[in-house]
Amino acid sequence: MSTQAVPAAPAQPSASAASPGHNAPARKRSVWGLVAWVVGLLFVFPALWMVFLSFHSESDAASNPPKFTAPLTLAGYRDFFNSGQSPWPSLANSATASVCSTVLVLLLAIPAAYALSIRPVKKWTDVMFFFLSTKMLPAVAGLLPIYLIAKNAHLLDNVWLLVVIYASMNLPIAVWMMRSFLAEVPVEMLEAAAIDGARLPTIMTRIIAPVAMPGIAATSLICFIFSWNELLFAKVLTAVVAQTSPVFLTGFITSQGLFLAKVCAAATIISLPVLVAGFAAQDKLVQGLSLGAVK
Repeated sequence: MSTQAVPAAPAQPSASAASPGHNAPARKRSVWGLVAWVVGLLFVFPALWMVFLSFHSESDAASNPPKFTAPLTLAGYRDFFNSGQSPWPSLANSATASVCSTVLVLLLAIPAAYALSIRPVKKWTDVMFFFLSTKMLPAVAGLLPIYLIAKNAHLLDNVWLLVVIYASMNLPIAVWMMRSFLAEVPVEMLEAAAIDGARLPTIMTRIIAPVAMPGIAATSLICFIFSWNELLFAKVLTAVVAQTSPVFLTGFITSQGLFLAKVCAAATIISLPVLVAGFAAQDKLVQGLSLGAVK
């Protein structure tokens, strides 16, 4: 009995060979990831360069081209803490103005955002545009009237004046942010609470606040950063008693030159509270800023 050889079946092409564009999405994601890292490093580089120069002597920090192998020193930080004026009162004033103004902004922005999102008032779009229009005026345009009012009211060099000013400056952006966050709160939860007899304060504290906590954290951090870094009004409206840390920082800039290392050291220390607050609220900040971005 003769046997015949069965011809072998042709080899099937692999999935990658059959579809040469199979890895295209992965390569595209890698490219965009690389671009994101490059852009991120470009933004972070000035801060890293500031920290790098803060550990150099004045002559090495001011050298051109920079001396990357220059010896490191803590002289700039010693000058910051051992200067003629102690930095602690200025840091305390910045903390008081930033924290109190942020709390005041939240107390005003959350009810306003509730009225504009969950219980919308008539012509709420006009109200939102009015809030936004207040940010179109340059801050320096209102500096002279505010100075004259503060002078007549005997409020110059008073940290509580800065609290009111910072709250008024941050309130529009806080209302805009909180409205977008509160708009994501399910209306069914509020209706169920109202049916159960819950009043508005209870609904605000026990239902809306926990759901919108990431948005509240993001808004609080942004308002805190804006208040902590503000210089113009603090420079004009304060002197010694209510001087904030950015104003204290400008005292290291002199016409004699060779102040770069001390300024970098002072800026690094003054930036630490904001960095610590940002890292502490990092998860809430990411959730808050992305809340409502994906439907």
